Amino acid sequence: TAVAVDGASAPRQAGSTLKPQLYALAIERRLLTAASVLDDTPVDLETASGLYIPQNYDRSFRGPVTVRSALGNSLNVPAVRALLLVGIDAFRDRLFDIGYRGITRDGDYYGFSLALGSAEVTLVEQAAAYRALARGGRWSPLRIIAGPAVADRQIIDAGAAAIVRDILA
Repeated sequence: TAVAVDGASAPRQAGSTLKPQLYALAIERRLLTAASVLDDTPVDLETASGLYIPQNYDRSFRGPVTVRSALGNSLNVPAVRALLLVGIDAFRDRLFDIGYRGITRDGDYYGFSLALGSAEVTLVEQAAAYRALARGGRWSPLRIIAGPAVADRQIIDAGAAAIVRDILA
């Protein structure tokens, strides 16, 4: 019955909700800033199974865009370009570190679409990851029921978290 469905812990495709973590990692590694310009033009990427051709949600391209604009408008092509800078495995590792425990396979399994949220995540994992951005990059598992607190870990650089929070605001 519907009462037995636990929507908070059921995995579903993340979609664009992983992009803030991607940009935070790129900013933290000083590969990008909020003002950096990314190319939002068609791109064809070679994969083992053929060409990967990311599209924006509206199927249009905007040319050069800042990271602020790319994230603020949830553009897909610039996110894939940011992933190329960061590296698929590094992004996958960051997602695991920030609490997405279902993302366990090598980066090659997810491919370039990881930037666009092809991995499955839970609402609880999402809440913990966004909470870390709000808390200056400090992460700890969420406690839904009373229990002992777990010490925070600095996962995201505080400055990168602040920049991404500002963009999302």
